[in-house]
Amino acid sequence: MSQVEKKVGLLRRSSSSKKPLKEKVVLMYDEIFAKEDPSKHNPRFWDELFLMKVNLEYLESKLESVDGEEVQRIQDNINSLFHHCVQALGEEHQIKVVNALQTLCALFRGVHQKNKSSSGFDIINMLMGFDKAELRMKDLMESLDSLLCGDGSESLKSLCLKLLLCLVTVTDNISQNTILEYVMINSIFEAILQILSDVSSRGQHGYDAVVLLALLVNYRKYESVNPYIVKLSIVDDEPTLDGMGMVVHHALTEYSRQYKAKEEENQGGFFSTLTTMVGNMFIADADEKLSVQTNEAILLALYEAVHLNRNFITVLAQSHPEIDMGVTSITPSPTTPPTPLGTSPPSLDAMNNQEQLTLDPNLQTSNLLITFLKYASIVMQDTKEEHRLNSARLCLIILTCIAEDQYADSFLHDDNMNFRVNLHKMPMRHRKKGVDKNIPCRPLVCAVLDLMVEFIVTHMMKEFPMDLYMRCVQIIHKLICYQKKCRIRLHYTWRELWSALINLLKFLLSNETTLLAKHNIFHLALLVVNLFNMFITYGDTFLPTSNSYDELYYEVVRMHQVFDNLYCMVLRVSTNTGQWKEPASKVTHSLVNVRAIINHFNPKIESYAAVNHISQLSEEQVLEVVRTNYDTLTLKLQDGLDQFERYSEQPREAAFFKELVRSISLNVRRNVSLSTMSQDLLLKEFSTIS
Repeated sequence: MSQVEKKVGLLRRSSSSKKPLKEKVVLMYDEIFAKEDPSKHNPRFWDELFLMKVNLEYLESKLESVDGEEVQRIQDNINSLFHHCVQALGEEHQIKVVNALQTLCALFRGVHQKNKSSSGFDIINMLMGFDKAELRMKDLMESLDSLLCGDGSESLKSLCLKLLLCLVTVTDNISQNTILEYVMINSIFEAILQILSDVSSRGQHGYDAVVLLALLVNYRKYESVNPYIVKLSIVDDEPTLDGMGMVVHHALTEYSRQYKAKEEENQGGFFSTLTTMVGNMFIADADEKLSVQTNEAILLALYEAVHLNRNFITVLAQSHPEIDMGVTSITPSPTTPPTPLGTSPPSLDAMNNQEQLTLDPNLQTSNLLITFLKYASIVMQDTKEEHRLNSARLCLIILTCIAEDQYADSFLHDDNMNFRVNLHKMPMRHRKKGVDKNIPCRPLVCAVLDLMVEFIVTHMMKEFPMDLYMRCVQIIHKLICYQKKCRIRLHYTWRELWSALINLLKFLLSNETTLLAKHNIFHLALLVVNLFNMFITYGDTFLPTSNSYDELYYEVVRMHQVFDNLYCMVLRVSTNTGQWKEPASKVTHSLVNVRAIINHFNPKIESYAAVNHISQLSEEQVLEVVRTNYDTLTLKLQDGLDQFERYSEQPREAAFFKELVRSISLNVRRNVSLSTMSQDLLLKEFSTIS
């Protein structure tokens, strides 16, 4: 029995000698795949076909099994099937519309699966005929637009979005999907916006709409003018932008809720007992179970909104009640099959319940940025797997865009917008895992800095994520540049940042040979040293107190050995010929003020200890020496410390986004094929209506 025959729906077996009977719809498909026009002997063929329950599996496999010669022979019938599918979308009989949408889905998937190596033009020709393609796609997009914007069934709207997601993701590289040219010409952008601006519609279809928009924005974005990019960049309708923000918020919140539930599950039982008995020996193993599927699709949507639309920045800061995700009851939709954690949208009930909550003055408030920071604190913990590394990178790119935006910086540093942000922290041997309950309410920039410090401290490892470290330090630099420019004295535990940066330099020195085989460690070292130069040169304009400035000098002097070793290393490399000569030389010059501080204060401290017969000075005594010897310290003014290169996606990030969109496309395709909605439920719904 052939592969196609195996997929045929069996009705009954009358005896072992007789072949199983085929469903009527399968027989009708066979007529389409014959040479003759199926309506020649049955004028009502197409009417009857769309009243039949679609056999997706058989139709797709039949399309996949057609060879080159057969394609030419049956092309007119395939074109006719496509044409009648589009026509059926305008029918009043809802079952016909459902079956037409599902048939189109099978057509797009089956033809592309068979013709992976074919050009886009050949595929268009096989599906609808090249001479009629423009008209057919115009009619299809107009019908989908009408169904999405009309007052019809929500199930039909959902099926329309599933069809569009199917169409967008049929090729691994969406920019090679030539059919999308017609989706560019016949835009459904306004239909997507309408879904996002309406509370009810957003609750049911917002997730698919946002993912669809993110994918469409990435179609040939570097090669031609993409109308979805242009239109997204100028959206200024508040309900629409809020709606997009709510969809992203709920998807990230749901991921955090599921992560928290899994975390609590792992803290009980066997692992809890075992780790109590033998310390933290197995903490990594226990935590391995938390390495769950991230949601790059929704992150991509957030990135595109933040990167392209300046008006969206205001959505990040809009406050709403914070939901205790540990007690929110969420039940999966019966029409959606189980999907990996974080890849599926939150349930409708959860979304609607959160949108309808009233603001309790005693309830901790939250916003999209806080939700994003909490999500980032989870996905940035483990960067060993490629998809998690990409997710962490995208989180840092989003934070880079935020840190460069003047309006975002203003609300990040706003003293009147204080929040308690409980970030997730990686389990480490010297500290217990768990959320710090004693975090004070602070401006949001403190949470961003906490996240950066947490990453710096926890990822000094053999497989060093250099790119992520560079981005972290650059984000910190951009935030400090804003503080310096606006003279904002932020009350933050700066010593934790200084300590993290010094330990990072120490790690680079300890692993010089290993790291230099793969990375330019001098570029990162230069960024770190220049951060210290920012504090040294301009710290008096943005550090909260003069005491903080004293503590900076104390840390530099206390950890002078790290800076001395760094200077020796870069001096050695810069005086030899080799590929690192120039970058090492830049670090040598950047250390001039740090070395001046060390060389100025160390003799003073030693003299103070000798005069007072003290073998080891206390911190307060060292600070006293520092305070009384500022006057004789000479520092050089360094130019360009508060300058930085602004983020640009093209060309630096183009390859990353190309691969990211490919990965997202594959995941979306997999989920759409799994959940093209339960046919039985759909047909039952519309049979009742009819």
